[in-house]
Parts: sequence; C-alpha cells; structure tokens
Amino acid sequence: MSDDVELGLDTFGDVTVDAEGNRLSQAQVIRDVVEEAVLADQVGIDFIGLGEHHRDDFAISAPDVVLAAIATATKRIRLGSAVTVLSSDDPVRVFQRFSTLDAISRGRAEVILGRGSFTESFPLFGFSLHDYEKLFSEKLDLFSTLLKQGPIHWKGETRAELRGQTVYPPVESGTLKTWIGVGGSPESVVRAVRYGLPMMLAIIGGAPKRFLPFIDLYHRAVAQIGGTALPLGVHSPGHVADTDEQARAELWPGYKAMHDRIGAERGWGPTDISRFNQEAEMGSLYVGSPETVARKIASTMKDLGVKRFDMKYSSGTLGHDKMMRSIELYGTKVMPMVCDMLSAD
Repeated sequence: MSDDVELGLDTFGDVTVDAEGNRLSQAQVIRDVVEEAVLADQVGIDFIGLGEHHRDDFAISAPDVVLAAIATATKRIRLGSAVTVLSSDDPVRVFQRFSTLDAISRGRAEVILGRGSFTESFPLFGFSLHDYEKLFSEKLDLFSTLLKQGPIHWKGETRAELRGQTVYPPVESGTLKTWIGVGGSPESVVRAVRYGLPMMLAIIGGAPKRFLPFIDLYHRAVAQIGGTALPLGVHSPGHVADTDEQARAELWPGYKAMHDRIGAERGWGPTDISRFNQEAEMGSLYVGSPETVARKIASTMKDLGVKRFDMKYSSGTLGHDKMMRSIELYGTKVMPMVCDMLSAD
C-alpha cells in the first residue's frame, strides 16, 4: 500500500462452527485467528487488529497475548487492538503490555483505546457503570501521560496517584502508535484532538457519509484547540469472495445469527435479508467480489477523507475457511485496486 494509505483487517475472534455446524471451542478459534493473521501478513495486509470482549460468543479477551503469538510468526504486518477497553483496565498495565508487544514485534505494535460497545468487563473487573464517563476520561489522561515516557506525575480519582515513577519497558522507538476509537460520541472526537491522537471511527451501520459531521468536528477542533490534523481511520464489517452472490450467501447466516443474538440483548427485532442487502448496497457492509469491495472502500475513503480502512472480516459463525479466502482476496485483489482507485484522483 502507498505511504499515506493503509488497509487493515480486524476480528473479535467470533466463535465459529465447523463444516457440520458444530460450535468450535474458544481455544480453537484463537488458534484459527493466529493462522488468519499469518496469512494476512503473507498477502501484504498492513494491519491486523484484535478486539477485546468478555463474552461466550467472542473468543478474544486478551488481545495482546494473541498478538504476541502472531508477532513471532509474522514479519511485517502491524499489530494492534480493536479496541482495548481502557475504562475497565489499568492504563499502566495496558502501556506495559503493548510496549512489550512492540519489543517482541520489533516496532509493529499499536493500540486503539475505547470504551467498548459491550459492558461485561465492568462488573467482571469491579467497576461501576455509574462511573462510565469518568473512568474513560481519567484513564485516557493517564495513558496520554505514559506515552511521553519518563517519570510520571499524575493524580486522579479512579486509581492511585503516581509520583515520579517510571514505567517499564519503554517503547524502543520512543513512540507507541495510539488511536482513539470513536463510535458515536462527539466528546471522544474532541478528546482525540486534545491529546493529539488519531481517530478511528467505528461505522457498523448506515451510510458512511453520515459520519461526515464527526470528520468536520475533528478538523474544527484542531483549528480551535491547536495541534496537527492526524490521519483518520474507519472500521467496518465485510466479507470478500469470488463473486457478489457467493460473498452474500456465505456471510448472511453468520451475520444474521450475530445480529439477532446481540439484538435480542438490546431490545432490537431480528434482522432480515432485505436489511442485509440494503446494508450491503448502500450502508457500511463491505461484502462482495474484490471489485465490489474495492470500489466501496475507495468511495468511503474519498468521501470521508480518511487514510486507513480496517475491515472486520469475522462475522458470527462465518467459517474459518471462508475467512481465510476473504483474507487472501483482500490482500491480493482488493488492496491493489483500492490503491489504484485512490491514486487515480
């Protein structure tokens, strides 16, 4: 990919089924994710991100551990979270884990910090949802201080004060690439600017252009607060197969299973094939042949002015073999076409 455009993949380690429809163990899913990341490295994909969840339907609760395994089996692909739920973690430990990953991978680590779209980690680690906003705000403030590397002086209400301690290991290059993950909060956009961090937009439904106000807010905040406008990114779901019809047929069962399961938890009705097709045609679902997916990614990147696109290639029970083929096509077909489309303008 060109110097200023990056195309990546991410996964939450969705628990899948085998050819007979039997549910795989979470342990097997984690091993499959490592294999998927190795293939992504081999076909030239820029980044692989692993999301953090604490649920029965997603296998990855410790992304940095899985990423360390991937680091030893890959050579060039950048490795990061998608996202790290900073609100229910300790910023010092998060920094240490990712600076360690950076050492193992020889400078390929990055981290996307967010509040997460699920709340299971809060009671699991002893945090109250009443402190949802305060926890993220304070912990992000501490993490931004840690990024400067050196003796830390910090005081807040959510954890013990730090008085001149140094956190080890330091990042060898001096810089740990850190993003703020933004789902739909203007406050998070402004925070990214305030702390001088790039912003990753999670666009999981609806037309991508509806997020233009967040892009505009980011640039207005840069103008008012000061600093440099950094490259922005987008995360959205998708699946690539040899034809549009094949891609939709492969994705639909797992997509429906995941949406109906999560929807039932949140009071939504079940999805149907017409909504799926509408999302594929006009929304933020990047499903189809390499040509179809490449055109849609290039269009989104142009419309929003972003430099990074990460496709969530896992979706509910979608099988490992189908994800491997999607990864292969994404790296060998989609990425070169997107690069050509963007450079043609």
